Amino acid sequence: MSELLKNIDARTKLAGTNKLEILLFFLGVDQRTGRRETYGINVFKVREVMRTPAITAAPDMPSSVEGMVSLRGALVPVIDLAKYSGITAGTPREIMIVTEYNGHTQGFLVEGVDTILRLDWSKMRVPPEMLTAQTGGLVTAVTELADNRLVMMMDVEKVLSETTTIDQEIMFRDVVTINRPECTVFYCDDSSVARKQIERTLAAMGVKGVAAVNGRQMWEEMEKVATYAQSVGKSPSSIISLVLTDIEMPEMDGYILTKRIKSDPRFSGISVIMHSSLSGMSNQKLGLSVGVDEYVPKFEPLRLSETLARRLGVETTPVAVD
Repeated sequence: MSELLKNIDARTKLAGTNKLEILLFFLGVDQRTGRRETYGINVFKVREVMRTPAITAAPDMPSSVEGMVSLRGALVPVIDLAKYSGITAGTPREIMIVTEYNGHTQGFLVEGVDTILRLDWSKMRVPPEMLTAQTGGLVTAVTELADNRLVMMMDVEKVLSETTTIDQEIMFRDVVTINRPECTVFYCDDSSVARKQIERTLAAMGVKGVAAVNGRQMWEEMEKVATYAQSVGKSPSSIISLVLTDIEMPEMDGYILTKRIKSDPRFSGISVIMHSSLSGMSNQKLGLSVGVDEYVPKFEPLRLSETLARRLGVETTPVAVD
């Protein structure tokens, strides 16, 4: 398994090309369907794949959290993805995928891993509404392999928010309030959890928002705005105050979206902020290379509100939000 993720750092060269590599894994046979589904996770988020070490049970944890393990001196929570997904495990979860994003490290127990698949984000599709409903929004994108298997990208941010304290009320307590309803932030993210957090942050700030589920949908919305603005003799920047984008999204990622915005004179003067759980320096540098004005990690509403307020030209003082 060490060979599976060998030279993982070199894979960062894919960023900015609308390509990605995903690690395929299995959770077991779903008794509800009788099928062993194939899932995927972005390799950027995977630190290592290993045999499951001894797990120490922890009190007062969600049922899908098996406990904690010690990895190089750090305590890491371990989540059984099959149990979380409602799949009855018929086999031991002997494999653990260690993931790291936005400063959080956690282990995901799985039945097994398959291979690493390289593909274009344009091959990843927004899941149909029926699948979204069946999985409770757990799947953010799907793609079909040459052998007709359907690969489902799991919303690991949703898993985190529902198995850890990442979405505590206290996170929004000191969000900066500017009360500027004339400002409209266009934002895109394939994770429903992330979109809800952005929506909540903007509402607390007193700023309007327009949401999209990926870069392609956001670009289409911006082009509509540009067409309308031209018809009434306005600039798109008078309608779009700022763009907030995730990095990894189906059909068009945040790097390509940023490239298009920054190379299109119609959108001159509109700041683009990258908002992602891929918090490594290499990702931030790549964002800057395609024209991103600033980078903000996810799940930090206060920091996000401070950055948005500053980019919107407002001098702020943090105010408590009930």
